[in-house]
Amino acid sequence: MNSYSRFADYYDALTRNVDYKKRASYFHQILSGQNLPGNILLDLACGTGSLSVEFSRLGYDVIGVDASEDMLSQALQKKSELNLDIIFLCQTMQELDLYGTVDGAVCALDSLNHITNPTGLQKALDRVSLFLHPQGTFVFDVNTPYKQEEVLGDNVFVYDCDEVYCVWQNRYAGEGITDIRLDFFEPQTDGSYRRFQEEFSERAYSVEELSRMLSKAGLQVTALYGDDTVSPPGENAQRLIFVIKKKSSL
Repeated sequence: MNSYSRFADYYDALTRNVDYKKRASYFHQILSGQNLPGNILLDLACGTGSLSVEFSRLGYDVIGVDASEDMLSQALQKKSELNLDIIFLCQTMQELDLYGTVDGAVCALDSLNHITNPTGLQKALDRVSLFLHPQGTFVFDVNTPYKQEEVLGDNVFVYDCDEVYCVWQNRYAGEGITDIRLDFFEPQTDGSYRRFQEEFSERAYSVEELSRMLSKAGLQVTALYGDDTVSPPGENAQRLIFVIKKKSSL
């Protein structure tokens, strides 16, 4: 798993277009209709903790988990500055290990797409199932194969921020996999730039593949939405939102 060390430094700047308050409210709307047994919420692959902060403000007892120490360093700083009671743990999704069960779990912003090995994704789903309360709910979003191939595909995106200039280059490798290279150009006081580079990949899984993995983990899809709505996904949906329960709780 890539540590996203340089990406962590600029992640918030590069995702300023993400309305985390609105996104947290969307997940909260879904979770509020699920009759959760309690208030403990897992924010899986929490990154720099922006969504964890919003969940905490909504009244959840949040546990944020991420594999990157650099991302969590940013999250801990936010927690301290805002004086919020959030637990942050440095763990991979495949090795999730909590102190007890959680009442709800969220994995947002295509984080599961970053697990490109199906065996690894199965392990991650198995671990969520293990720590999810029998009456709990797991909600996650994923990029669709359509988005990986047609929208991200072999495209280049440029981000010109005060803190950094970033060139985001994609290469579609087939089978739902997009290889991503980030080139960061960091301005120096003398007017020059320092260049850093990170590479990682994302993989899109079909609804059928994800449903099979979830079933194997003892989980079942209770609702499937498209593009941050509460309506079924259209043919060219770019993002799918899965609402998941344990099989025994249905």
